[in-house]
Amino acid sequence: QVQLVESGGGSVQAGGSLRLSCAASRYPYKPYCMGWFRQAPGKEREGVASIYTGGGSTYYDDSVKGRFTISQDNAKNTLYLQMNSLKPEDTAIYYCAASWVVRPCIATAPDFNLWGQGTQVTVSS
Repeated sequence: QVQLVESGGGSVQAGGSLRLSCAASRYPYKPYCMGWFRQAPGKEREGVASIYTGGGSTYYDDSVKGRFTISQDNAKNTLYLQMNSLKPEDTAIYYCAASWVVRPCIATAPDFNLWGQGTQVTVSS
């Protein structure tokens, strides 16, 4: 059974950086789109960034544009999220997810079929 395992979360001061990783076991079929989502306490899960696995085109939510970078290593079945200039409002549990739905790859949660367990990111002011 395919699983996604996130790592790299932690606590950092505002302005700092973290890199999240999402390792997947072998896929029977390569996902169409991979994404990062986050959920802060008392808020709904929101899409942060996504990447089309076939060509590498990316999508970012306006709140993270210019600060976060999503990337993939297909050989390692690993997804990354480089987070720079972190702000307290970035505090949340971050999830990676995989989608086999052939639709625009824009971090739309209902399109994603497989989710990781999440990793906590805490940014202090």
